[in-house]
Amino acid sequence: MYNIIEKRYWFFGLSLLIIIPGLIAMAISLARFGAPWKLSIDFTGGTLMELRFEQKVSPERIYTIFTNLGYGDTTVQTTADEKTALIKCKTLDEEAKVKVQEELRKEFGPFEELRYESIGPAVGREVTRAATLAVIAASFIILSFIVFAFRKVPNALRYGVCAIIAMVHDVLVATGLFSIAGLLIGWEVDALFITALLTVIGFSVQDTIVVFDRIRENTPKRRGEPFEVIVTRSLLETFHRSLVTQLNAIFVLSAILLFGGATIKQFVTVLLVGLMSGTYSSIFNAVPLLVVWENREIQKFIARVFARSS
Repeated sequence: MYNIIEKRYWFFGLSLLIIIPGLIAMAISLARFGAPWKLSIDFTGGTLMELRFEQKVSPERIYTIFTNLGYGDTTVQTTADEKTALIKCKTLDEEAKVKVQEELRKEFGPFEELRYESIGPAVGREVTRAATLAVIAASFIILSFIVFAFRKVPNALRYGVCAIIAMVHDVLVATGLFSIAGLLIGWEVDALFITALLTVIGFSVQDTIVVFDRIRENTPKRRGEPFEVIVTRSLLETFHRSLVTQLNAIFVLSAILLFGGATIKQFVTVLLVGLMSGTYSSIFNAVPLLVVWENREIQKFIARVFARSS
């Protein structure tokens, strides 16, 4: 089978090629929008409309009308009888409001406006700050747990640090993609994005620990073997299980993305990309990083650079 560990620097390079465009997009977004991503009304506030139609309406069709008019961050909910729609979108001036409601009348016929008002941001700075602190705290807890669980293996701290690096990789891939989509097709970060990102973090660490656990089991059994050989053996023993488990979830998310409707498309896309990135980083980043650390390859590289320059 293909020796993944032997080609580790190719995979590190591939990860950089995927992450760097996202970082550039975040820098451009920061300059253009004042944030690394284009923010939705969940963060900036907007308009709330409650409309009562004479016939049943589809949330997806209402969403499409708003999207075609340039309001891609719109959220639509309907009541149980599917005749009343609660719509949240960016702030509409009088002219834009008239235009939107004309399009709705063309599509669904007459309706009664039950409510029309301005709303504040649902996700404020405090919530964003709390979510960021929660991720930092979760990272520390994950690191502590892995160090404790792998305490009988030499250099247990390295396992925890490599798992956190792989997690950061997955977060950068998912957020970078969203930033690029924001610049190219107008995708905007909403409350669901934060939910999807926290789920991605959970998936990422879970898959990494499966491979690390097999290394932990093989290390005492294979005393005398080079660490690189033990890691390669452990990777091959868990590769099939790890790939099949993640593929099952990827297939389900792909089906939801194709048939789940427009209103959850961005949410499912972040989950799908994060899950695929988590599968990749667990096998091709986290485990090879252990070998790089064990072999002190970075220190040797820096020493060679300084030796040449002196």
